[in-house]
Amino acid sequence: MLRHDKEALEFNVTTCGFAEFFRALGEPELGALLVCQTDVDIAAAGQSEVHFDRSQTLMQGAPCCTFRYRFEPR
Repeated sequence: MLRHDKEALEFNVTTCGFAEFFRALGEPELGALLVCQTDVDIAAAGQSEVHFDRSQTLMQGAPCCTFRYRFEPR
């Protein structure tokens, strides 16, 4: 956990069973579409109140997944 307050939630994930599974299948690109993309879609459901950024994923070979959420003031 890097940050957790009313304005933002930031954390890195360093292990992922999904990434391990799809790498074992030799299909990390498919895993990125089926698993990682859902994070983007879920954040989009927050409309303009939630902003999501992830610059890298384990699924795509990075050392961690970077989850960065920003919340609009209410």
